[in-house]
Amino acid sequence: MKTLEIFEHINAKSFEDAVAALQKGNAEVVAGGTDLIGTRRFNVLPSNPATLINLKTIPNADYIKEEGGFLKIGALAKLEDIAENDIVKKKYAALAEAAHKTASPHLREMGTIGGNICQLNRCWFFRKDDNYYDCLRKGNTKTCFALTSDNRYHSIFGMEKMCAAVNPSDTAPALVALDASIVTTKRTIKAEEFWAVAIPGSTVLDSDEIVKEIQIPTPASGSKSAFKKLAIRESIDFPIVNCAVLITSSGARICMNAVHNKPRRATDAEALISGKTITEELATQAGEKAVEKAVAMSNNKWKIAATAGIVKETILAAANA
Repeated sequence: MKTLEIFEHINAKSFEDAVAALQKGNAEVVAGGTDLIGTRRFNVLPSNPATLINLKTIPNADYIKEEGGFLKIGALAKLEDIAENDIVKKKYAALAEAAHKTASPHLREMGTIGGNICQLNRCWFFRKDDNYYDCLRKGNTKTCFALTSDNRYHSIFGMEKMCAAVNPSDTAPALVALDASIVTTKRTIKAEEFWAVAIPGSTVLDSDEIVKEIQIPTPASGSKSAFKKLAIRESIDFPIVNCAVLITSSGARICMNAVHNKPRRATDAEALISGKTITEELATQAGEKAVEKAVAMSNNKWKIAATAGIVKETILAAANA
């Protein structure tokens, strides 16, 4: 029988309140809780913070609005609200579709955009109940169990410091493709630079730093974007691979995810299609170009072909939007 866990719960009235509580140490913030509660319930990590700081009590932090040439989304905006927002669906289609494809309807009504981009990496060794595997991502300096065991869903673009876990976010590649920035309590970070490969950790956030807002520049006239996802159960599962694409009159941005520790730009594929009329043949070539540098592990060679196919599908979806 698991021991009852006692912890302090604080309702933050502002981001400043939340930061002050974090700075006291051994604390963590919680919004929708769809990731954090699971890790605590199943004792995934070696230890849990003594204090949880509730961000949902911060007023007016869930907005979705256009202002000053940007779409601005408060960190506490629910994924379902983003998916159903008319402005997002019309001008930022990749993000609307990514939010819509995240988890189940109930979880989307709980989960926030801030939480979705800050969730921990996925790996069944790292996430095993009761901290069963003392892996590299938990502080072990030598061992990634996926290297010599079941790695069918792990990284196909190499291991950073020998960790093969992948980033699981659906909204992350859409934010990178749309050239978003993440505004925190300390700074503004380009989305492409927000996710870390350092061990441990999934983002570059400091221990006392909190995401406040997402900013996405208004796309140029005629721009089109799309998002596609491959999952075992498409209505609820984390991605095996996903992709977001933005196509403008002069260029393209392509971002894949669930293929590496962090979202990965397919810059060679971008260069191939930029400024050209998109055909099925060109999209196929771009998909193949996107995985040219992929390196299969013992059980996931199939994932390289799957990724090329998703990139192709997403490019065609964006071009025909």
